[in-house]
Amino acid sequence: MAPKKDKKPKKSTWKFNLDLTHPVEDGIFDARNFEQFLREKVKVNGKTGNLGNVVHIEHFKNKIMVVSEKQFSKRYLKYLTKKYLKKNNLRDWLRVVASDKETYELRYFQISQDEDGSESEDSMKLSFIGLRVLIKQMKQEKETSRN
Repeated sequence: MAPKKDKKPKKSTWKFNLDLTHPVEDGIFDARNFEQFLREKVKVNGKTGNLGNVVHIEHFKNKIMVVSEKQFSKRYLKYLTKKYLKKNNLRDWLRVVASDKETYELRYFQISQDEDGSESEDSMKLSFIGLRVLIKQMKQEKETSRN
């Protein structure tokens, strides 16, 4: 008979990325604050703030990477991202979209559309201008709150 092999459980990891490029470049989203939010809110074994050596959250420029040694749901990461957007009044402007199997991306909503569903150049320009005005207002609010 052939020798029996020891059955060792596979050590698998779950890796997910959040691409925050557009909102961070526009200055309406603070990636470091979001990283801190995730560190405080992610639950491990039913307890928040219990990351230990199981879940690692890393911040690289405009991306956040979550690596877990235990089972971790991509949907849970989306839920926490939406919760953060709601808390910071950004939920009306940004949405969380899966760009591939392991990555979520924050994108702006398409603000205005014509009745037939297609957008004209004028309405796109107006919605883009409105978004820029909103970004300027948010930057001014941040500056006044710092002073």
